[in-house]
Amino acid sequence: MKITIIGGSGFVGTHLITHLYENGISDVLNIDKAPSVKYGDISEIGDVLDVAALTQQLQDTDLVILLAAEHRDDVTPVSQYYTVNVQGMRNTLAAMEANGVKNILFTSSVAVYGLDKDNPDESFAAEPFNHYGRSKWEAEQVLQDWYHGHQDWTIHIIRPTVIFGEGNRGNVFNLLQQIAQGKFMMIGKGNNQKSMSYIGNIVAFISFLAGQTQSGYRVFNYVDKPDFSTNDLVALTGKILNKKIPTTHIPYWLGMLGGYGFDVLAKVSGKKLSISSVRVKKFCAVTQYDSTKAMASGFVPPYTLEEGLKRMLEQEFVK
Repeated sequence: MKITIIGGSGFVGTHLITHLYENGISDVLNIDKAPSVKYGDISEIGDVLDVAALTQQLQDTDLVILLAAEHRDDVTPVSQYYTVNVQGMRNTLAAMEANGVKNILFTSSVAVYGLDKDNPDESFAAEPFNHYGRSKWEAEQVLQDWYHGHQDWTIHIIRPTVIFGEGNRGNVFNLLQQIAQGKFMMIGKGNNQKSMSYIGNIVAFISFLAGQTQSGYRVFNYVDKPDFSTNDLVALTGKILNKKIPTTHIPYWLGMLGGYGFDVLAKVSGKKLSISSVRVKKFCAVTQYDSTKAMASGFVPPYTLEEGLKRMLEQEFVK
């Protein structure tokens, strides 16, 4: 089976290619706007917005894994979320159909549910709170409509929660870096539950689903359990790094006020900053999701959540 990964030059894609290679799957092509630092020999420059070129690149492919997305909190203009995430899905499906490819695995996001939900499973209604979540949900709807006329296709959708791990430079990394540098202060009470997924487990789950080739339309949340509270996550990080965590808690309203201040500063300076009102809101929100369906699929995560956190911390911050 030849696997083509669209958007595989980044954090998840690089780990996924490594996992596939380590498990004997070597017929892999990566298509990305950016060159792959680690896997340049199997990579081609490409763009989901160039349907003609994408059609040429998907020749002889058996499975498409669509990772490409606009996903940062501060993408401007916001229309880019929909251009890349939604129109990119339409273009990918058109290129696949032109080549007779009928197997796609799409990484969506639990952002489709919105914030502060009561442990939603895959049956919960979508209620995204930001453009990223809305664009991911619209991309899923494109796939739903497509499947109505293509029921011989194999369509898997994974909605992962926040992914962390070695090489990650997202919000989790920023939090851990603040703790490692002794600059962390808790905003809010810290009792909010935070579902997380370790990169070693999410790529193993993607690989597991890649081997499921029966036709159908299937959606899976992916979360590593049990969930940590923010207090749990911070305390465990401090323990692993042997760092004393400040006990002062900043009130939520004050944290949000500071976040709005950074929003203004980012707009005036034109720089993308690591603190924003959206990130403060997400940090303090309950982001807990049900992953019963994924764990009942026969998949066994190779790492516990605590093992994953320790692996990342030891590589990134322990000198």
